[in-house]
Amino acid sequence: MSLLVPIIPIILFDKKKREWYNNQNGFTGWFMHDLGSKVLKTERLTLRPFRESDARAMFENWASDPEVTKYLTWTPHENVEVTRARCAFCEEESKKPNVYHWAIEYKGELIGDIEFGEIGWTETGNVGYCMAKKHWGKGLMTEAFREVIRFAFEEVGLHRIEGMHAAVNIGSSRVMEKCGLKYEGTKRDGFRLPSSGEWVDIVVRGILREDYFARK
Repeated sequence: MSLLVPIIPIILFDKKKREWYNNQNGFTGWFMHDLGSKVLKTERLTLRPFRESDARAMFENWASDPEVTKYLTWTPHENVEVTRARCAFCEEESKKPNVYHWAIEYKGELIGDIEFGEIGWTETGNVGYCMAKKHWGKGLMTEAFREVIRFAFEEVGLHRIEGMHAAVNIGSSRVMEKCGLKYEGTKRDGFRLPSSGEWVDIVVRGILREDYFARK
């Protein structure tokens, strides 16, 4: 223990030293690779950081759609300027190495987003996502989430990924199940939907690093 004391304060705040220590010892958490919202590609999708210029596409494709936002923590955007402010914020946030937030492109069209937000010492990513309704049922969100999971465990070095969804949101439940997130419990009346004011049960799911590699 005494050998680690003088080392830890140095490596916690120096990315190169932290990554060197990770490579030498196989640790994650404090020693995770801070890779941020780097561009990721799948067979059909490109995941990239948001740009302020994405505002119109985001507004028209999903941010203004009450069907998309029905079970989310926010209500539909009233106008494109609200979306523009959000995109500008996301663009700035994506410059931080510990923020993970991607715009999802399909055939050159912006169709949704997926994020962990900012990841700190907990070594856990809390996933959030949404997609344009016209692209539901094509397996695209599952494809995007699987790639984000791969990146998070194989490259960033997360220990855990968790997600929560309204129990009545069957689509989100299926995405998480297909991506390997195990059922961990239900919070009764865990959230009041901004869209309707209705209280709904919230299902909690999670996948550990060891679960992911056991599935490969």
